[in-house]
Amino acid sequence: MNPALWVAKTGLDAQQTRLQVVSNNLANASTTGFKKGRAVFEDLIYQNIRQPGAQATQDSTLPSGLMLGTGVKISASQQVHVQGNIINTENSLDLAIQGDGFFQITRPNGDIAYTRDGSFQVDEQGRIVTSDGMLLEPQITLPQQTLSVTIGFDGTVSALEPGNAAPTQVGTITTASFVNPAGLMAIGSNQFLESVASGAPTTGNPGEDNRGGLLQGSLESSNVNTVEELVNLIETQRTFEMNSKSLSTADQMLQYITQNV
Repeated sequence: MNPALWVAKTGLDAQQTRLQVVSNNLANASTTGFKKGRAVFEDLIYQNIRQPGAQATQDSTLPSGLMLGTGVKISASQQVHVQGNIINTENSLDLAIQGDGFFQITRPNGDIAYTRDGSFQVDEQGRIVTSDGMLLEPQITLPQQTLSVTIGFDGTVSALEPGNAAPTQVGTITTASFVNPAGLMAIGSNQFLESVASGAPTTGNPGEDNRGGLLQGSLESSNVNTVEELVNLIETQRTFEMNSKSLSTADQMLQYITQNV
């Protein structure tokens, strides 16, 4: 195969993958707590035709070599954990983390997942759950006839019951932080799982040890900048077209050779 054909093909594949990343960002522009992805490119191995610094003659060396690239690939899709905008909802069970940290969720199989989506609700037993019915960890149960719920900056949950003048503390929401949050494994449903790259979670009360505090009645919006993603979309399209042009040019050169043999 003509090397130029292969190089152009790798460029087309890379831009197609980048398009998927950008499209996913745009699709989740309104997803609560969503963290945008970024495609990371890496050039492929080089063919070393002439080694830089090799002996040209007995008394001279080559100041530069001849190294031909073989294309490009997407080496990673990195999650960008930048704080999204805080939106006031006035819903007592909506929570936003102002700063670093993740809510802990117990999945049906018992695994602990992590999320920035704080749109919580209450199930039939009074337990605080996600919109998918997964339990908040640690589990917090509100009294059956709770009149109002107050959640403090440090995660303290208090419920006001009929006949009581003062609210009663029913639990504390703890959050988890990671050395490398970009290493978390996204699994959908606004959730992440711990991985070797993320490191083990450090859990504790919000507002402590560099963990962000909780804002009741608020949600964190997606950190996707739609204007930036549309620019990335145009750039991806134009780069794809240029690689397609390279492919077409290499084909025309081969066609010219075959017609004149």
